[in-house]
Amino acid sequence: MPRPSLPAKPPHVFGRDAEWDGLSAFAARPLPHAMLGVVSGRRRMGKTYLLRALVEQRGGFYFGATTATAAESLRQFGATLAEYTGSPAPFSFATWDDAISYLFGLALPERGEGPVLVVIDEFPYLVKTAPELPSLIQREIDRFQVRESRMRLLLCGSAMSVMGGLPASTAPLRGRAQLELVVRPFGYREAADFWGVADDPALAARLHAVLGGTPAYRRQFLADDVPGSLEEFDDWLCRTVLSPLSPLFREARYLLAEEADIRDTALYHSVLAAVAQGNTSRGAIAGYIGRKSVDISHPLHVLEDSHLLVREADVFRAGKSHYRISEPLITFYEAVMRPSWARLESGQAAQVWERSAERFASQVAGPHFEAVCREYVLGPGQALLDSFPGQVGSGVVTDPAARRQIEIDVAAVEPGSGAGRSSVALLGEAKWGTVMGVKHLERLRRAREILAQRGTADTGGCRLACFSGAGFSDALRAEATRDGDVLLIGLEDLYA
Repeated sequence: MPRPSLPAKPPHVFGRDAEWDGLSAFAARPLPHAMLGVVSGRRRMGKTYLLRALVEQRGGFYFGATTATAAESLRQFGATLAEYTGSPAPFSFATWDDAISYLFGLALPERGEGPVLVVIDEFPYLVKTAPELPSLIQREIDRFQVRESRMRLLLCGSAMSVMGGLPASTAPLRGRAQLELVVRPFGYREAADFWGVADDPALAARLHAVLGGTPAYRRQFLADDVPGSLEEFDDWLCRTVLSPLSPLFREARYLLAEEADIRDTALYHSVLAAVAQGNTSRGAIAGYIGRKSVDISHPLHVLEDSHLLVREADVFRAGKSHYRISEPLITFYEAVMRPSWARLESGQAAQVWERSAERFASQVAGPHFEAVCREYVLGPGQALLDSFPGQVGSGVVTDPAARRQIEIDVAAVEPGSGAGRSSVALLGEAKWGTVMGVKHLERLRRAREILAQRGTADTGGCRLACFSGAGFSDALRAEATRDGDVLLIGLEDLYA
């Protein structure tokens, strides 16, 4: 079946091209049966903004749920649906069963032509008071697989654990969704464009290390208060993120409290604080908070399901992994704000920030820079490699002769197929505040040599990359000129 031509994305929607194309294609698909889509993503990502734009363009029905009782939610739904259909009086549904049946009836073929787009936003609010809703929707979706229907239903929500469970395992909607879209933060380059700082890589990198790629922070939280230059960054940070008068001041706490599965917030903050301070293995996290490893399994799983924590495999050691906080603002809060919370609340932002420079560099900007470098290799940096990387991550190479471990911040590996060996395309080290020299390159060369000696991976085409936010020594630049396998990548290259 040929794909219908789709209307262009509205000019007021920044970025989100892939998301818009996926949603538009779903809404316009000319199939004769009902279709279901699930849209999720943490708060502040612009899901509602995106879906409202789609509804306005296609003349669909939008209902945004609120925290309310089951009866009030049903009453609100009936009133909004009546307004959409042009009814002079609100609909009075006795149960959600009646409401969902009526909703699907609007998409019957005899009631019009073309797909009918329906968006139910903040769906977890409804499920909390009406847990039967997924089953009711499943019944209608199944019924209109054999009967003709123009329904294109999108369920959206920010509670990641709830939304992720809708199409999973034995849930009623398992196997019913034709679209599962997670709206994620902007990448570091797109975020720089959104904030208007792409021409100042040093400022863009610091801004992204604190606020990441969450679009709502600029417009809704800060009313377009953006630092104009790197020299303005400190003052800007003190009057925004570090000011008790700013909506961003308590945002990191709210992000944690909004997740439905999180009850003991103190425990979860302790887990995040452990990771922010460099305790990235399960054992190290447990030791930091004074618990056994088995006791923190549930908090770790909940934080992963909430997209606040990500577990990354060691690309060189099977079975080994480490955790990383995926929301930069939480890392900043745990490393800089939480230890000095009382002083910040009393208005001492400038003094706290002045004394936090080393902690910011080592616990916030440094690890964040490493993650950005991996994102670069996955994206525009692929052009520097001879082959397409199957996996980009980090890992540890053990040097048995020196009895030490060499940490590789950026590694591009192509897994082997069948009995074939894997191939290592790139080994990289990333330093945020250090001018990199020849000693950093020699460490990478030694890691490549060890991998070659093991014989488990092909390193014949492996290039060595030094990523630095502070620059490179003349000796290292000379070495890179002599050796074509050595790459020097600075902030300007990351944002070029």
